[in-house]
Amino acid sequence: MTTRQRVFITGASSGIGAALARQYASQGAMLGLVGRRQDALQQVLAGLPGQGHQLYVLDVRDRDALHSAALDFLQTGPVDRVLACAGISAGTLTDEPEDFAVFQAIIDTNLLAMVATFEPFLASMRARRQGVLVGIGSVAGVRGLPGAGAYSASKAAVRAYCESLRVELYGSGVQVVTIAPGFIATPMTAHNPYRMPFLMPVERFAQQAMRAIEARDRYRVLPWQMAWAGRLLPLVPGAVFDAVAARRKRKPRMPSGPR
Repeated sequence: MTTRQRVFITGASSGIGAALARQYASQGAMLGLVGRRQDALQQVLAGLPGQGHQLYVLDVRDRDALHSAALDFLQTGPVDRVLACAGISAGTLTDEPEDFAVFQAIIDTNLLAMVATFEPFLASMRARRQGVLVGIGSVAGVRGLPGAGAYSASKAAVRAYCESLRVELYGSGVQVVTIAPGFIATPMTAHNPYRMPFLMPVERFAQQAMRAIEARDRYRVLPWQMAWAGRLLPLVPGAVFDAVAARRKRKPRMPSGPR
């Protein structure tokens, strides 16, 4: 990077968001970091090189608070990259009434908060005719998985939303990149009760994701082995997919709410 980029990252207190913060800071970027836990954000900040990074402690489901943070970061200069990394996952079942609140929390966090994250930056990016909006999707959005209706639905929606937004912004100079992780070693996957093929260290994922972002890739699945799985899964006949997927171990439900 020849000039100091300014990068706004949600979900920056752990996992993929924190790893991308470290990658961009190592390249000299100035960061606006959003997360729910102040202690975790402070810990991430303590490990970052450079100065001038801003912390915003909030829940991304609070659109007003998220917009206020974005506008505060914009006041100190134009923003080059916006990374919507905030995401939650939990097992959900439609026939369990208490899971409706979990469905809602997952959709609100993984999809609607992404929309709210991008909103405040579009006018200035359009005016400058430059900038990159990055949505974190998932291979889990390629086909629905049992016990993961909310998560799979949210990530399928992320892919479609980012594609729609990319077309809306065609010719504006503003780029939209979707990164679809497979299994990445983060707190979100730490307690999964099933085999996770091609599990990727989060720092390696962040290195490759940053390269994809800077290359303006429209849609990138990481690791590359899961990209092949993502291409092949839609080709599996429905009857075969249903019979195999139904036997898959499921992520535990969390009736008290996702973590």
